[in-house]
Parts: sequence; C-alpha cells; structure tokens
Amino acid sequence: MDGIGQRDVLRAGAVAGVTGVALGAGTAGVGQAAESERTVVLTGRLATGAADFVHLPVDVPSGVRELAVRYEYDRPPVPAGTPGNSCDIGIFDERGTELGGPGFRGWSGGFRTEFAISREQATPGYLPGAVRPGRWHVVLGPYQVAPQGLAYRVEVTFRFGAPGPAFVPAYPAERARGRGRAWYRGDCHLHTVHSDGRRLPEEVAAGARAAGLDFIVSTEHNTSSAHGVWGPLAGPDLLVIPGEEVTTRNGHWLALGVEPGQWVDWRYRARDEAHQRFTRQVRAHGGLVVPAHPYCPYVACQWKFGYEDADAVEVWNGPWTYDDESALDSWDARLAKAVRHGRRRLPAIGSSDAHSSPQPIGAPHTVVLAEDLTRDHILAGLRAGRSWIAGSTAVRLELTATGHGRQAGIGERLTLPADAPVDVRLTVAGVPNGTARLLTDEGQLRQQTLPASGETTLTWRTTASLAAYVRAEVRLPKPDGTPGRGNSMGPDLPWGPMAALTNPVFLERS
Repeated sequence: MDGIGQRDVLRAGAVAGVTGVALGAGTAGVGQAAESERTVVLTGRLATGAADFVHLPVDVPSGVRELAVRYEYDRPPVPAGTPGNSCDIGIFDERGTELGGPGFRGWSGGFRTEFAISREQATPGYLPGAVRPGRWHVVLGPYQVAPQGLAYRVEVTFRFGAPGPAFVPAYPAERARGRGRAWYRGDCHLHTVHSDGRRLPEEVAAGARAAGLDFIVSTEHNTSSAHGVWGPLAGPDLLVIPGEEVTTRNGHWLALGVEPGQWVDWRYRARDEAHQRFTRQVRAHGGLVVPAHPYCPYVACQWKFGYEDADAVEVWNGPWTYDDESALDSWDARLAKAVRHGRRRLPAIGSSDAHSSPQPIGAPHTVVLAEDLTRDHILAGLRAGRSWIAGSTAVRLELTATGHGRQAGIGERLTLPADAPVDVRLTVAGVPNGTARLLTDEGQLRQQTLPASGETTLTWRTTASLAAYVRAEVRLPKPDGTPGRGNSMGPDLPWGPMAALTNPVFLERS
C-alpha cells in the first residue's frame, strides 16, 4: 500500500457560522453539536501483490446515529489475459479486526459501492447496531490488482443525532411441520440481496415453495446479516436453516446449520493453518462443513484445503457442467480410498447456488431421509449420506440393496458374507429418454435407457466381494438425443447432463 490520505469535509446542514471549519476525525470540536453530518475521505494506492485484506482505520466520534460508506477504485485497461482491478469491501467496529473476533459489522464483497449502518437498520450484508465511538476499520479486499496498481477512494460519513430503536432479529424456527421419517427436498446453497444475489429473501422463500422444496439453507457470502429476517418468511411448510458461504482466497465452503446470528470468518488461506479453527467453530454448534463447487474455475474458487475437515462435498452446483464432472470423479475416487482404508466416507450434496432470475431455485437440490423436518434431523441425514441429488422435484428415485435376509438403502451399510448374492434395485421416474447407471468402486457395471415415459426399474446382482459400494446416476439424453455410453472412448462427451445421482449403498463383507 503506497499510503492512505484522510481528510474531513463538512456537509451542508451544519449551522451557519460553522461551515468551513475542519475537525479531526476523532475530535469533538467547537460546533460539533450543531453538525448534522461529517465525512472522512480515505485515499490510497495498492500495488500488485498487495495483502489480501487491507484494514483502513477510521476514528468514529461520539453522537453518531448512522455511519455510511461509499467507495470507488480505478479500472485501468489491461492486456488480454491479465486480471484487471477488482476490490471487495466490508467493515469492522471498534472491537477490532482480529481473525474470528467480535468486531465484524458486515461485508458486501464487490456487489455494492455503498452501505450504511445504524442502530435500527443496515444495508443488506451489514449488521444493525449501535455506532459506538472508537477506531473502526473499513476492510478492502483487493482480490485482483492490475499491473498499474489499484487507486481507491473511500468516503465515510457520520450522521449525528439520537439513535433509533434497536433492531430485533426474527430468526427462523428450528422445526417445520414434517411428515415424520420421510424424504425431504431442500436447497443448501442460495443467495439474496444480503450478499451478491438480486432476489429479496421473500422472493427466495416464494421460489422455494414454488419449486416444491421442504427446506432451504441461507448461505450468504461472509455475512450472517440475513439470519434475522427469515423468521416471518419460514413457516410450517418451509424450514429455513441459517448458514454462510465462507468465501476464502483458496476456495469456498458452506457452513450449514450455524447458530442464528453466528458469523464465520473467511480472511485466511490454506497456508495460514486457520481453516480447522473455523470448521471446529461450526461443528461445535452441530453444523456441517461442505466444500462448495470445488473445481469452479473462477479466481479464488478452486478448493485447496483438502477434505479432512469436511462433512460432505458439493459435487453438483447449478447447471451441470464440466467442473461438476470433475467434482463427481474426484469424490468417487475418495469413496474407493475411504472404503479401502476403513476411513470416513464423505457424502455428496447438490445445490442450485441460485443468485438471481432466471437461475432456478432448487435446480439441483438434495433429497434427505430425515426423522422429521427439523434443523438437527436434516443435518443428521446430510451428515450420514442418507441423501440423493435431483435436478428438479419432477425426478423420483429409489435405490436399495438386498441380500442374506437384509436390505439397505442410500447411505446405509449392508453386511453379509463375501459371496452372498446381493440384488440391487433402482427405480426412476421423471427422466424421459434418460439413462440409468449403476456404478461401483470398479466403475459402471449396469446401464439402461429410460423410455419416453421417463420411468424404469433397473436390477442387477452382485456380491460384497465384487462391489464395495453401489451408487446410481441418471443422465438426460445427449444434445443429439442419444443416451450416451459410459464404457466408450471418443472425441465427444460420453454423457448428457445429470438428472439425478445418489450417495452409495455400502456392501461390507462379514
């Protein structure tokens, strides 16, 4: 950072005779009681290779009713293939900027150029509350800096007056009207205007109901500000679970089922050895840690933390693309390794990551077998892998394995003699002209084309000595209308987009 400039500007609205008087940022000078507004301007330039997060100190005086911030930065032209300037913004209050500390007051990334905080309200992404005097910090996150550097200008405006009534958060209930032990459909990755989405929370709630979902998880980037607005939008027919998408510089992860109002810090990289500290923080309250879109090619999105601290992994994010194929393949490889070494098996989930129209909510979503429609039961089902992923609520699926007088379903274990026959049964509906597949740790061992009705039942016999697990995939037709072949090589992709996929049924030798 080449330097920070700071000056005060008295705005119109000051009492006559006071205009033109310059006051220090933390000074209660002559005439301050008559002021209605004062602005501090911070300027500087960041060079290529600047720190991930730059904390700009701002001394907040007493008597501030509302603090407002706006910022801008230059965008010089750069050669093709060279990153241009991109800079996020947030703020911490007088309690400090310590990693994971109590001072967090909001984050909007690069989605907004201005925000305001007062006792009674705040711009989405920011936390309402008292604007107390002391040293606050505006946080810049320059995740791309052009070769010419990044020049910024931040205006912090103090609006004086009596504070309004305190904001009272309305957190969602932890229980909805369920059907007892049943399969529940939910989208675990959604955004609203509280981060970089364009839908209001009420629009997301309406979209979830229209999509036939039973639950959703609120996962705004790096902020908990939406938690306190979901209460009246949830209801007996829709469970809303608080969460966060923790957007680090080495990948994003979903903190599912955090405590209402709980914020999870994101200001670290894999080399900082801080990740486990925050995964423990989420799990301490019964939440789940889920790496999101691990092969997304965007800057800072690809997953670099490993999977030792994960509870599940998002293998399907939004429309099916090549990065989902990569996530699925690497997840399957880890399954085989986990079985071989007797380690924990990491379940898969799928989510829409919908931000705005026309991105559909619930495409895809995860279908969870839970004891009831509650936060704890849904999280327990996800943690155990008793789930499958559907491209829409039109898709229905059932996968079972039966042998030696026992039966197991998705996410369960069937233990039997190594050579005892196991009958695997997959029932599918809602995928016209699709292709159903059964896969094991050996690869694809059964394939069947679905008729125009979209319904079929596929059966296959195996043993625990041949297959350590069995999972299912259902694919849509290829663009040319053909079903595709999983055991072929050629210049084109072997499959069409995914319509559904399951977590495995595990076959264990007694």
